[in-house]
Amino acid sequence: MAVERRPTTDHPLGVDRRTMLRGAALAAGGALLGGAFGVSVASQASAAAIPKVYTRADWGARAPKTNIALRAQGPTHIVVHHTATGNVSDMSTSHAAALSRAIQRYHMDTNGWSDTGQQLTISRGGHIMEGRDKSLQAIREGGHVIGAHTANHNSHTIGIENEGTYSSATPPGALMSSLVSTCAWLCLVYRLDPQEAIVGHRDYNATNCPGDKLYSMLPKLRNDVGNRLREQLSHLSRHVGRELTLEELPTYPAVPTSERVATFYHGPAVGDLDTSF
Repeated sequence: MAVERRPTTDHPLGVDRRTMLRGAALAAGGALLGGAFGVSVASQASAAAIPKVYTRADWGARAPKTNIALRAQGPTHIVVHHTATGNVSDMSTSHAAALSRAIQRYHMDTNGWSDTGQQLTISRGGHIMEGRDKSLQAIREGGHVIGAHTANHNSHTIGIENEGTYSSATPPGALMSSLVSTCAWLCLVYRLDPQEAIVGHRDYNATNCPGDKLYSMLPKLRNDVGNRLREQLSHLSRHVGRELTLEELPTYPAVPTSERVATFYHGPAVGDLDTSF
């Protein structure tokens, strides 16, 4: 039975304001980018924080059926999924691109959605792919593209699909490394506490996703992301020449085969409260 880790809130969409860091929080904003640190320091720290993400153009995405709108308010939670597909041995970038095309094809042609449901996809080789149209633009602007990956919670969550089935198998090290980098990047952009913000699909919907094994690894993922954030703080401290607090850490805008593979189903992705998918 899945262990519930839902936000403690009465909001119908589960929006939990506690995820926004308070006190010892990542609360410093854009003023620091050109203020105390200077543009060059902030740029160096920003570059170190942003993982390599392949764009939709890189993997050959189709245009969405409808225009994908950007929302100014960013997500409050990062939802970890698995694709429920085969645990392939091909770790290449070309395979990751083919996976993204296959997911998009199924979501658009079989599910009838406007585009790929999730905002980001990580292959077993650790290659991070932009998913839904304008996802990278939204992250860069601190906003949100509403996807189709977690029923009734798409308006406030950003979804990361991790290639494979992790009911009992352990995700490859390359995938987990990229997942840590991706979550740290998103926590910096949206100023989220990884201990509160990083959840599994089963925390919201009746599903086994992201698999028992990967789900059991989420506590370590949260800790690893927290450690990565502290590394960024230390990096900035060295440049500034004094010990900085977490409140002074700035946000970082981003820069721009089998039957199971054919289904890409890991649980409820849209619900009655989802009006656009």
